[in-house]
Amino acid sequence: MSDRAYEIILYGASGFTGQLVAEYLAAAHPDLKWAIAGRNRQKLEHIRGKLMLPELPIVIADSHDTEQLTDMVKQTRTIISTVGPYAQYGTPLLETCAREGTHYCDLTGEAQWMAGVFEQINPIARESGARLVHCCGFDSIPSDLSVYFLQQQFKARYGGYANHISGRMGRAAGGVSGGTVASLMFVAEQASKDASIRDTVMDPYALYPANVTPGNDVPDQTGIAWDENFESWTGPFVMAAINTKVVRRSNALAGLPYGADFRYDESQLCSSRTKALLSAGGLGAVMAGTFFSPTRAILKKMLPDPGEGPDEATRNNGFFEFWAHGTDGTHHLKVKVTGQRDPGYGATSRMLAQAGLCLSRDTLIVGGGIWTPASAMGDALLQRLPEVDVHFSVVEPN
Repeated sequence: MSDRAYEIILYGASGFTGQLVAEYLAAAHPDLKWAIAGRNRQKLEHIRGKLMLPELPIVIADSHDTEQLTDMVKQTRTIISTVGPYAQYGTPLLETCAREGTHYCDLTGEAQWMAGVFEQINPIARESGARLVHCCGFDSIPSDLSVYFLQQQFKARYGGYANHISGRMGRAAGGVSGGTVASLMFVAEQASKDASIRDTVMDPYALYPANVTPGNDVPDQTGIAWDENFESWTGPFVMAAINTKVVRRSNALAGLPYGADFRYDESQLCSSRTKALLSAGGLGAVMAGTFFSPTRAILKKMLPDPGEGPDEATRNNGFFEFWAHGTDGTHHLKVKVTGQRDPGYGATSRMLAQAGLCLSRDTLIVGGGIWTPASAMGDALLQRLPEVDVHFSVVEPN
């Protein structure tokens, strides 16, 4: 792909998250050969003006126009897509990248879409050499890479891998984006109408390849529980629904190095039993509300519209902490992930940008196919993330 005009084309640059990715690339990577893309030239020209890059190329492509998408992806090594809901807009672009041998990364957390496109598009990508990687933002890089990092450290210390890892969301500060709300509502609307989609969302092994036998993990935590390893009450974590599936898929795609019986669970650390109960009750009420049309309509009015999100001060003052504890039954190891800026947008946009740069510039050990962040980029992405203030470290026992 050395003959292609661009290293990266950012598709969806005029959306809320797309603008943040564009701002980061423009400021931090002035040597990058890149372009911005979408369907509305006027909006893209506005973004180009805000970036003060009058020569930045613009590519026009509608998400359902195969000819335009083909012309776009042939020009670049890698597509970064922020255009969601991906189940609604993402399949033609993903398939075009697979067919044309163009690498691709996105921010989807839509398990039903990922499960649906895998069997259809993965063989095409394997043939062309295109590396296609979902979930390259807050869902699911901290979860997926923390498990990868922990297992590396565990094997170096104890000679084998942990067979049970618990991911725990710690403190965080940030805001909510309309794009995320739109994706959540779209998934809920689909699930309310289609029992098979509802089953996929609830299945711990929904993202397992068809040729790999599922293990014994159970559905994600919905109530409260006391965690001895963290000496804390825990409640359900909204992103666990996708993160746990991605972690299990990483193990499967790598050939089950952690074992066929590897278990992973994820929840939210809470400072008291009362807060854990409130967390469980609040999340349960919101999720239940999204499955019914009248309450879904009310929630849409209360939450941000697509294209809206937290202001700059909220993003820059945000942060997150994510923890993981692993054991083989005898040994124990804990790691911590920290990120500057709010997790959903400030940190996510930079993680996505680094995933795109990794796919475009780094030498990776996997060939074409649909991958997870850890299975595709592993060490290379771990080395890149400190550039955007996302750090992984071992927590030594006192």
